[in-house]
Amino acid sequence: MRDKSTIYIPENPVSRFLFSDTRSAIIWLIIRLYVGYTWLTAGWGKIQNDAWVGENGGKAVEGFVKGALAKSQETADVAGWYASFLENSVLPHAKLFSFVVAYGEFLVGLGLIVGLLTGIAAFCGALMNVSFLFAGTLSINPLLFILATWLVLAWKVAGWYGLDRWALPKLGTPWSKKLG
Repeated sequence: MRDKSTIYIPENPVSRFLFSDTRSAIIWLIIRLYVGYTWLTAGWGKIQNDAWVGENGGKAVEGFVKGALAKSQETADVAGWYASFLENSVLPHAKLFSFVVAYGEFLVGLGLIVGLLTGIAAFCGALMNVSFLFAGTLSINPLLFILATWLVLAWKVAGWYGLDRWALPKLGTPWSKKLG
């Protein structure tokens, strides 16, 4: 029996189909494979590049950050607060960020391709996309951000044709576990 003070707003049929119905999983599989392949190949390219994770690891990030800092001085493409973050947090730890970006891209791509923890992988990919966008880099980042956001919303069914089909029932959800 429902409390009379609680207002229940039913989900519309379109969002229910897209985000909760396994019949939509084929749509998410196509999007997941595209976004995953894009991240996997980008990460693998960085892992194979000496300026990212090799002996000269961090040099690529240094160059990227210095370019973003120059943009922040010349245009409004990079916000002042983000330029400050890049200068004071990323640049001094360029080698660490280089490894995080390279392996992060690869792992996001792998997670999306195999459909394991799809929502988390898509969220991490979207976070990287936003970071690149804040640094003034457009390229494919807006598209990947939009697709990753949709994958996050569809986390329940986006990995249906993948390992999430078996992993999510085993892991459960935070709201389905009994406390105490």
